[in-house]
Amino acid sequence: MSTTPSTARAEIQLPRDCTFTPSDWEVLSQYWYPVAIAADIQEQPVAVTLLDVKLVCYRSRGQVVIARDLCFHRGAPLSKGWVENDEIVCPYHGFRYNCEGTCTAVPAHPNAKISPKLKLIMYPAVERYGLIWTSLAGSQEEIPEFPGWDDPDFINILPPSFDIAGSAGRQMEGFLDVSHFAYVHTETFGDRSNTEVPQYKVNREGSQLTADYWSTVSNYGKGQENPAPEGFMWLRAFRVFPPFTAMLTVHFPEDGRLMILNCASPVSARYTRLFCPISRNFDKNAPVEDTIEFNLQVFNEDREMVEAQTPEDLPLDLMAEAHIPADRTSIAYRQLLTEIGLGRNYTS
Repeated sequence: MSTTPSTARAEIQLPRDCTFTPSDWEVLSQYWYPVAIAADIQEQPVAVTLLDVKLVCYRSRGQVVIARDLCFHRGAPLSKGWVENDEIVCPYHGFRYNCEGTCTAVPAHPNAKISPKLKLIMYPAVERYGLIWTSLAGSQEEIPEFPGWDDPDFINILPPSFDIAGSAGRQMEGFLDVSHFAYVHTETFGDRSNTEVPQYKVNREGSQLTADYWSTVSNYGKGQENPAPEGFMWLRAFRVFPPFTAMLTVHFPEDGRLMILNCASPVSARYTRLFCPISRNFDKNAPVEDTIEFNLQVFNEDREMVEAQTPEDLPLDLMAEAHIPADRTSIAYRQLLTEIGLGRNYTS
């Protein structure tokens, strides 16, 4: 389901205490990001933050509404209010707003004409892959594709969102990195005796990057049964959607496919909320809880490294850090971020 109220308006306005440079914020505001798990958004308003902008999410008439978390009367957060008769009610003075953001009632003056200034700043809302997506600038870009989610041959799994005290760029680059498996993921699937990264290529398809990486590193977790034949070559196919989303398709034996959509949603320049829908066409009767637990363990291994990296920002100047051939994807990713207009001293 997608909901984009016809009267919704996305106003481009730099947030207070913005942690991004103005030029970077303007570029990043043009894209779609997930801000919540769809099942978590019901009538009770929920506060979320995207690119330092405080938002409120709730359902009205079954549809998702996203607005600036602010009543313009006295600046109260609407996320502390409630929904009644399909309208959100400000907790401070009871002002009511419909799902188009128009103020419909001022309880202190029930018969007075309502000022047109009493209108919420609204944002588009799209429900896809079990997530709620929005764009602060009303993006004309497409939401990244994730074909497994709508394929009846696949089962869908949605782990809870995962917070990282680090930048979205650093998290994304870590997701694309193929040489850290043996060192960061030793408790899950990495193998210290299998560290070599075979040659691979990165290709450009429009505004996206693709990379097919073949290796003998298994994707089965430690302690799990591994039915892959000896010497099986694992294909990990990456597709990068700028700025902070990437899809990984892992090809298992007997045409099994595991699809992971890594969505790094930038709460601020150095704080990220990760959403990660998963689809697979095998082990359909395996407990979903086991998959969620395994992936959360992998996320935690990555988080420890992302939160400790220096500099915290992802350097787009390729001279700022050293590179090796295994870094082809991350180099191309940094170049792509520069191409979309982010600054050389990018702060996320």
